[in-house]
Amino acid sequence: MALSVIRSSRGLVRPFEQTPSGTLELSFIDRLPVLRCNARTLHVFRNGPEAAQVIKEALSKALVPYYPLAGRLKESSSQGQLQVECSGEGVWLVEASANCTLEEVNYFDNVKSIPYDDLLPDYVPAESEGLEPLVQMQITQFACGGFGMGLIFCHSICDGLGAAQFLNAVGELARGLEQPSITPVWCRNFTPSPPPQQTQPTSLPILPPPMPDYKLEHANIDISIDQIKQLKKEYNDSTGQTCSTFEVVAATLWKYRTIAVNLKQDTEVKLVFFANCRQILDPPLPKGFYGNCFFPVTINSSSDLLAKASNIDVIKQIQESKSKLPMEFGKFVKGAHFTNGEDPFAPPLIYTTLFISEWGRLGFNQVDYGWGPPVHVVPIQGSSIIPVGIVGLLPLPSQGIRLMTWCVEEAHRQPLVDQMARREVA
Repeated sequence: MALSVIRSSRGLVRPFEQTPSGTLELSFIDRLPVLRCNARTLHVFRNGPEAAQVIKEALSKALVPYYPLAGRLKESSSQGQLQVECSGEGVWLVEASANCTLEEVNYFDNVKSIPYDDLLPDYVPAESEGLEPLVQMQITQFACGGFGMGLIFCHSICDGLGAAQFLNAVGELARGLEQPSITPVWCRNFTPSPPPQQTQPTSLPILPPPMPDYKLEHANIDISIDQIKQLKKEYNDSTGQTCSTFEVVAATLWKYRTIAVNLKQDTEVKLVFFANCRQILDPPLPKGFYGNCFFPVTINSSSDLLAKASNIDVIKQIQESKSKLPMEFGKFVKGAHFTNGEDPFAPPLIYTTLFISEWGRLGFNQVDYGWGPPVHVVPIQGSSIIPVGIVGLLPLPSQGIRLMTWCVEEAHRQPLVDQMARREVA
């Protein structure tokens, strides 16, 4: 059955009551050029009659304590730095309906067949409006009573933890709570900007490299909870140490992807993931902080050594790199990386660099607007040339990990799936 979506209304949702106005400064991490983008996701809920109206009212209430999200980004006139103008203009909400049940589209389990243009909000600015809203949302009601939420979030304002914190607040208000259980905190002055001379080039600008000629394809790889437990047990039996689910999955994907893409001998390969740094700071950031606070962990290896290594050895390598995070982040906060001409947030965006991200612990899967948590949370591919693997959760009611990837071109997709099916720790 062909999916048909009809958008019935669209417009701005403003804060429920008067909120502070003025300009707020963003942190140095918020202002990084790499974050000048939107993160897009699809959240699928089995139940939720009249979801759009319930969420719209809760959204308006949540924008009172989270009033900066109802504002707009702006460039400061003096320094040219990114700021938030707390204008109270609101966030964008689209209400829509679909002509089928979620079961008929298999709860969008097949990411390659998801009609994103139909399910994501289509922002249509009025002539009097300026920059686009920081949050855009589309609630699509299905014939079964379930709904899908297509979400677009400005990455300069929140990281994944911050966005999930906001959605959980909306959910609490939708369920009748008087106020969110976590009070949001702005607190964007936790790291000073490096001195201007440290961030300015000292030589002629380098032209960007040519665009890669490959196109990355989706591949979902499911790992049951029993398989995860077995992999952790084998690591513990071998080393006497514990490891996390993320470390197991990251090591497995990095190793077997490297084998699957069949690189030339001794090719340098990189694994990059972004670690939450809220608790590394002294003092730690307050619980309600919802901005960007993470730092890239980059691990290097040769393709030959990685292919021959056991997964246990790769997990050790990941853990060793993570142990250096407090020191590396401390140097970054002081501007040391820029003194050396290095930008840790700009690893090479090439086929031999694999980015991996953990989504299962962000909080998206716990959001409840009154009808239970989502069946499925789908990250939407943002680039066809940046190899990415996202460690999420299997769609409910299953338990385990869904590794959602766009990290190989078509010729290497089936070899990757086959390699992961034969994965071993020892």
